[in-house]
Amino acid sequence: MSTTALGELEAQLETLRSEAIKAIATADTLEHLEELRVNYLGKKGQLSRILGSMGQLAAADRPRIGAVANEIKTALQNSLDARRSQLQAAQIQARLEAETLDVTMPGIYRPQGRIHPINSIIDRVVDIFVGLGYTVATGPEMETDYYNFEALNTPPDHPARDMQDTFYLPDGNLMRTHTSSVQIRYMEAHEPPVRIVAPGRCCRRDTVDATHAAVFHQIEILAVDEGLTFTDLKGTIKEFLRQMFGELPIRFRASYFPFTEPSAEVDLQWQGRWLEVMGCGMVHPNVLKAVGYDSEKYTGFAAGFGVERFAMVLHQIDDIRRVYASDLRFLQQF
Repeated sequence: MSTTALGELEAQLETLRSEAIKAIATADTLEHLEELRVNYLGKKGQLSRILGSMGQLAAADRPRIGAVANEIKTALQNSLDARRSQLQAAQIQARLEAETLDVTMPGIYRPQGRIHPINSIIDRVVDIFVGLGYTVATGPEMETDYYNFEALNTPPDHPARDMQDTFYLPDGNLMRTHTSSVQIRYMEAHEPPVRIVAPGRCCRRDTVDATHAAVFHQIEILAVDEGLTFTDLKGTIKEFLRQMFGELPIRFRASYFPFTEPSAEVDLQWQGRWLEVMGCGMVHPNVLKAVGYDSEKYTGFAAGFGVERFAMVLHQIDDIRRVYASDLRFLQQF
């Protein structure tokens, strides 16, 4: 190659150096800087393309061009490293400024939430029975006739069905009228001894008024073991009500439920008058037989009550509909 061609190659290299350094100095992002590195120093970059023509130089001129190329490569790499450090420092500074907290600014007010009275009663009852050795059990809200009635000693022609106006579904199922159905499902899957507390939502075709709702919450307890008697039931109920309401007079009145025998209503003397708070009784032998328990060997007791009823008594709520009205003026009292 002629001396002129050698000079042109040197000039191309110097032009590349000048343009590259200017471009690197003005790169505004790390991504842009990486693009420049690939463009100038990559395997297919501009420097490689210029050096590709070295094969046409005389053997004596190649070391000279190689030395210039190495010098330019070093200069560009130094410029890239310096600019990268500047951009990284600027990026860190921008992040620090964006995340700076002005402690002199007033805070943002977020009102403190409160537990709904229904949830509060459920939590409190569950805590008491768990403390007495019971296990929490749940079941489906849409039930079959078998679990809601038949297995609980309430066959299709039983007059006790008239006590519960039921929501029947088109497929023959129903919305459970009590959480007693959980007893059957749990006993089918577990051998005695059994001690469960079952909170849940129920439905009945009640006319909504100050003391009734079509959708309500109930809590059921069940204990099955060898040798359990009505005395055990009374002791459990008394201890539970003591923890809920304090030391108050309690009385048991004979009653009727198809799935317990004998059965009783429990009254509590609250603010000078007797209030019915729950129903209870010894598990009917037919219920034990329905789940495969030996009714000659095992006995059990059960009790159930409405959560809304407890909430109305404890918090002196005059109308059950207030509990579901989502009125903050009411809910903020709890």
